[in-house]
Amino acid sequence: MNILKDTFRKKKIFFVFFILLTSFAFAQHKTKIEIGTIDSISSKVLNENRKIWVHLPKSAQNNGFAKQKYPVVYVLDGDGHFSSVVGIIEEMSEVNGNTNCPEMIVVGITNTNRNRDLTPTHSDVDPPFVPKGLSDQSGGGEKFAEFLEKELIPYIDNKYPAASYRTLIGHSFGGLTAINILTNHTNLFNSYIAIDPSMWWDHQKFIAETEKKLTNKNLANVSLFMAGANTMNDDMDVVKVRKDTAVFTRHIRSILDLNDFFAKDKKSNLNYDYKYYNDYNHGSVPLIATYDGLRFIFKFNQLKLSISEQINFNKAVFTKIEKHYDDVSKHLGYKVAVPENTINVYAYQSLSKKDMDLAGYLFKLNVANYPQSPNVYDSLGDFYEANGDNKNAIASYEKTLILDKNFPETKGKLEKLK
Repeated sequence: MNILKDTFRKKKIFFVFFILLTSFAFAQHKTKIEIGTIDSISSKVLNENRKIWVHLPKSAQNNGFAKQKYPVVYVLDGDGHFSSVVGIIEEMSEVNGNTNCPEMIVVGITNTNRNRDLTPTHSDVDPPFVPKGLSDQSGGGEKFAEFLEKELIPYIDNKYPAASYRTLIGHSFGGLTAINILTNHTNLFNSYIAIDPSMWWDHQKFIAETEKKLTNKNLANVSLFMAGANTMNDDMDVVKVRKDTAVFTRHIRSILDLNDFFAKDKKSNLNYDYKYYNDYNHGSVPLIATYDGLRFIFKFNQLKLSISEQINFNKAVFTKIEKHYDDVSKHLGYKVAVPENTINVYAYQSLSKKDMDLAGYLFKLNVANYPQSPNVYDSLGDFYEANGDNKNAIASYEKTLILDKNFPETKGKLEKLK
């Protein structure tokens, strides 16, 4: 029997045009595709019940909340942007072995009173953008920030496998809120994505106050990506609009002004980038800006291996991988182990090359790093079986079934050995 061929088939690990995939296809018994769950929290600060949408990475779902923890992305206007943000993060962190960002928990914050929560100050009537109804409701942004800090974030940290690194994404009034929290509650999040933010708010007094407060602020270890959309008439461009005084161009002018401030600021040490999207309007820009923002913030997370290093994997290449995740750990502020899937792929590759020392080291390292994952014991069992060590193979398969009695194909392998 060809042990290696049989093992690869059972683990469903594929090599596609020299690109190593680092995700597994587990048997699916569900008839629905689900990307998250609806949770809720009773807020004393806001005096209401707040629904939140929560997405967990596939590895967290499969491992049943193993000791691994994940950065958390908080998404304002969650009922509108949750699914797209989840899709982007899954594509960038899980599909095709991508490491453009870490696997992350996504928390979508749905609205009850958007005009209240996402406006940091009260604004008098300011036609046509702030009619009386909006003016009357406005100014609850500081209460909302208190809700985030004292209630929602602690709730997520306690209930889910949340790491300490947090990102806030907001669009329009949500972008305004992101800038307000960056300014007045800087350390609440590690990174911010402000998408076409409504910096014109409160007769543009808010942007003046923002720049004043940020002038001497230390923003080291904080990242901000800001996006501007094309909200001008066809006869305008980003040069001409600066001289315009019409009320309808205040939105883009205020964003350009804030970008000028950040671009000139060299003292704060803010990790900052800005992009103007000429071909996108206010409504269509969130998708592309979220993708670009996450790429910018987490560019340190991308593992760069040449095709040669992937195909001719050896201990030196793995040492490079370990060093990369040591660097990632420094950026995120906590220890990040080499992902389980990454180790497993290269462990099986080493096994196929009969490099038993490296293969054994990797399979056992996965067990040490992810002791609650049934998959690591199943894989270790395959290693022992390939070495003719049936006693340890049986013990590993039995441990797999203790953690997950329905783990795909393990029961068959165990019965065959016995």
